[in-house]
Amino acid sequence: MNNPIQTAWIIDDDEIYKYGFRKYVTIKGLCSKIVDFPNGSEAINFLKDSSNIENLPDVIFLDIDMPVMNGWEFIVAFEQIKALISKKIHIFLVTSCISYQDIVRAQNHPDITDYIIKPIDSQQFAAVFKGELIKTA
Repeated sequence: MNNPIQTAWIIDDDEIYKYGFRKYVTIKGLCSKIVDFPNGSEAINFLKDSSNIENLPDVIFLDIDMPVMNGWEFIVAFEQIKALISKKIHIFLVTSCISYQDIVRAQNHPDITDYIIKPIDSQQFAAVFKGELIKTA
């Protein structure tokens, strides 16, 4: 596997979307490990646990609209703990809602790599997993 992405997280409450995502990534061999969480709170708790340091993601696909802790709340919590995380994690906001305000907010946020509208197409998948959409600065 030549992709720079080895571990991907999906933080989304839509089980059908997560199943399709996992199936596509697995079939295409885009990364070796996929972990999913039903909301941002469970993912933040995992990130806070120092025993999980070997299982940190390279990339997170984060839904905006979820129960318990939505995507924006996750970003706020992530900002508070990112200094404790030993690697750069690229976060892609993924949503089925096209909101100009969310797009602008995402583009201006240093912890968000990109904003992707569902459904993610094969070209977007390829670009993310090849590292073509990853900000270097």
